[in-house]
Amino acid sequence: MGFLSPGQVVWFEIGTRDATAVEKFYAELFGWSFELDLDSSIDGRRYIRILAPSAPWPLGAIHENPAGGEQLNLSLLSADVAADTERLSGLGAEVLVPPTQVAEVTSFAVLADPLGNLFSLFSRTESANLQDRADATEKYMTESSHAPSPGSMAWFELGTSDVETTRDFYTRAFGWRFEFDESASGKPYYSILTGMDHPAGGLYDHGADGPNYLMPGFLADDVRAQAGVAEKLGATIEYGPASNSEGVVHARIADLSGNRFGLVATPTQA
Repeated sequence: MGFLSPGQVVWFEIGTRDATAVEKFYAELFGWSFELDLDSSIDGRRYIRILAPSAPWPLGAIHENPAGGEQLNLSLLSADVAADTERLSGLGAEVLVPPTQVAEVTSFAVLADPLGNLFSLFSRTESANLQDRADATEKYMTESSHAPSPGSMAWFELGTSDVETTRDFYTRAFGWRFEFDESASGKPYYSILTGMDHPAGGLYDHGADGPNYLMPGFLADDVRAQAGVAEKLGATIEYGPASNSEGVVHARIADLSGNRFGLVATPTQA
């Protein structure tokens, strides 16, 4: 099962009323650059692709909607968005945006899991006109999943106040496997295997009074330094920086709009 197989987390979107403020924050923190998608920018709404330094292809996007709210959601690949939306609804997910076709590029839907965490389903293009772009995207994403560049999404994390409900939903929804992480220094943390030969994310059991979230984790050159920069830019450090027994340094941060994201660095980078 490859990186661009159904059930993989491959994209993220930041929904906002003010894309300029979002761009400024993340550009200063990660050095991200941005490119406007002219084909999807209508009715005062703009879709802006995000590129990390040295990355040849976008890793996510900002969706600006003056009438919308502030939110961040991860996107999971689906072979059939309509069928998966119906199936996941039966597992307890709430459908927030029904299956929607975007020209010949993709179809997508936005849902919330049983604990209210947003995520999107989207399909790959089947258009012959876009096949070269699709092939290039797959090559880059597959390579970057093994060796992401700084500023790119390198991890995702589920935080839960109900670990059994969360594990049951994502296991049944996408076939994810959860393995207790012995390196987490006694914390109730589980590695998430989404079908590849290495963990792609983690599940943090916060207990009944803890927060619920589904957030991206971005590769940092220096977690401690970048967490400090984020705080100076107005973000809130919710956890860390801390390290596990294997020397992985990580932090959980809420940006200016309250959207959570993680910073992570391996021992060679920390």
